[in-house]
Parts: sequence; C-alpha cells; structure tokens
Amino acid sequence: MHEVLKAEQGAGVAVTRILKTKPFFKAFFKLLTTVKQPLNISKTLLFSVAVCLSLSAQAGTLPVDTVDAVFHQYDGGGMKINGPFVLVRKSIGTQFSLNGHYYVDSVSAASIDVLATASEYTEERTEYSAGVDFLHEKTIISAGFTNSEENDFVANSAFFSVSQDFFGDLSKINFSYARGWDEVGKIESDFSEDVDRQIFKLGFSQVLTKNSLMGFDIETITDEGYLNNPYRQYRFSDAGGYDYAFEVYPETRTSTAIALRALYYLPYRASLKGEYRFFTDSWGIKAHTYDLLYVHPLGAHWTLEGRYRYYSQTQADFYKDIFTHEGAEDHMARDKELSTFSDYTLGFGASYEFGQGVMPHVDRVKISALFDYMKFEYDNFRDVSQEDFPAGAEPLYEFDAWVTRLSVTLEY
Repeated sequence: MHEVLKAEQGAGVAVTRILKTKPFFKAFFKLLTTVKQPLNISKTLLFSVAVCLSLSAQAGTLPVDTVDAVFHQYDGGGMKINGPFVLVRKSIGTQFSLNGHYYVDSVSAASIDVLATASEYTEERTEYSAGVDFLHEKTIISAGFTNSEENDFVANSAFFSVSQDFFGDLSKINFSYARGWDEVGKIESDFSEDVDRQIFKLGFSQVLTKNSLMGFDIETITDEGYLNNPYRQYRFSDAGGYDYAFEVYPETRTSTAIALRALYYLPYRASLKGEYRFFTDSWGIKAHTYDLLYVHPLGAHWTLEGRYRYYSQTQADFYKDIFTHEGAEDHMARDKELSTFSDYTLGFGASYEFGQGVMPHVDRVKISALFDYMKFEYDNFRDVSQEDFPAGAEPLYEFDAWVTRLSVTLEY
C-alpha cells in the first residue's frame, strides 16, 4: 500500500526516504547520498539503487567481486518494515562486471494515515535487479533493469550510465538516465493506473588535494500519470466536524535537485564528509538537506562512524490539513509528506574487517552494524487520533523512528 516509509534518506542514492512515500533511510549504501524526494520516494529510489550500485566503482576500475547480505529494519510512526537485501557482483575478464540484487520488505502498518480512515494492514514487497558494467580504458558504461512487486503495485525500471575519468584521473564526470513504468492498483478492486517516470542525472567530482575532493550532482525527475495514493484521503469541514474524500493530484510533476559534497581525509586516517542538497519541484515544494559524516578507524580492524542529517521542506501548493468543503479545489492532498515539516537523523555504527584466511577463497570479510535515530516534526499536519479537540485544532503530529542495518560483505 502507498504509505510513508522505507527509506533510504533518505537516506541518501539513495532511494529511497520505495514504497509509496516512505522517508526510508534513503539509507543503504549509496542511498545515503541521494537527494530526498518528498513524495513516492520509494519508487524513485528503485532507479537510484540500480544507478548507484553501478557508479560505486573506483576511478577507471570495475567494482570488486563481492557478496553483500543486509538485514534492514525501520520502526516508527506506526510502521514496521524489515527484510533482507542481497547483492552479488562478479567480474568476467577484465572489462565486464555483472551484478544483481534481491530485496524483500515485510510491512506492518498502523500509521496515523492508516488509522484515520482504515485499519492496520500487512504486506510484502519483493524486488529483483540485474546489471552490467563495461570498462574501456577510462570509461565505464553501465546498464541495468529492476522489477519490484507487491499486492497493489508493480514497478519496472531500466537505466543507462556513462562515467569518464580525465585530467590524470583527478576528475570524473558521469551521466545517467533511468526510465520507469509503474502500475498502481488497489486491493480487492479492478482499479489500475499507470505512471511513467524519467530521471536525468549529471555528476562531477574533482580531487582537490591529496587529502580532499569535492563533488557536484544535478538531477531532474519527470513523473506523469497517476501520482497519488489510491487509498489516501483528505479531510474537509462538515457540520461542525469533518469528513473524508479521496485525494486528487496533478498528473504531472517535475523536480530538480542539486547536491554539493566534500570529503576530507584527516591526518590520523579518519575522514569527514559534508553535503548540502537543494530540491524544488513543480508542486511548490522546496527542500534543504544538510548531512555530516565522520568515519574513524580504530586499530587495524575496527571502523567507527557517526552521522548527523537535517532535512526541511515547504508544503505543496495543493496541501491542506483540512479543506473548507468537499471539492474545494481542483487538486487536494493531505499526505503529511507534502506538508511543511522537518526531520533530523542521528546515526552511529561500527564495522570489523577480517583479512584472508577466515574463509576459503575469500579475500576480505566485513561485518557492520549501523543505527539511525530519526525525529519528524510537522508544522501543519495535525494528529487526528487526538479526539478531544475541535476539527483543525488538534495537536501537531510528530514521531520518532529507528533504522537498523546489519550487514556482512564478502570480497573474493
């Protein structure tokens, strides 16, 4: 069902803040570096995951052969989502590398959106992908396909990217294009609508000194079709109280995000990464994200990390917590992810690396545990579960959440 969550991150490529509009930890892997999308972030991150997995290669080299196994869990705001993620990479010769991932989300939902107009539900989403990287001198060409299915939503996406090193491998430029075809359904109904999505991304990175580098990305996304959640409803004033009717969204949306990041290696082997992202779209939303990450090696095997992230956005033009009457405007929404709100994330984690000899035919083993605490505060979305208040005067809604990622990486 189209609910809020999943994440990751929004955690940044993301993508992910993957399910319908889930602030999911835009998290995993490079997802922490994607630009957060306030709506339908989960679907957008399907593209971002695939693109980022390919762009994670080092300058002028193919990704190393690895197997990554991750267990992830999001718990907050009445939503609990967990499941496994498995990624496999394998080189073929010196010019090709294949990759594929399997990803499952088990969802138990009793969020404020659900409880206001329906009852708690459970569902499962399964995702598969396959991709290839081709290396020619200092150019890497990547392509891939992803399929994601749940009981009322099917998403298919394909991407293509080109990355080129130049100026003595001190500079890198990359371009990627992704296309998505979604089918939106509704349980126990013959309701079916389509969504077409395109993502254009241009990135540039530059080594500044032996200890520092910077990067710049610009991303444009166009969406066309049925862009709202077929289950979600807006509320309107009615006879001294309020009632509900189904939301009505525009059928097109264009967004642009710009990200600037810098990485500095400290003298004692630690590193500091900072990032700023600006997002704007044709629905009137403007968002700012500030992200700071500190990574500190401890001895020969341990690595510790800490992270702080702050996100804020303005509301969509057609959002209101409560409308004057039914059909008051051409477009009407009460999705809290389209309201004015802010959130912050405090993250911490640790990893331990084993060298050769731990497992046969394995060069390196890495075990990681990452934890994020997230706090969301809404400026104009009210908690309708508080019944002892007049309509439109309920307390403003807020909630916190924990995101957990436990992973094992085998490099062979």
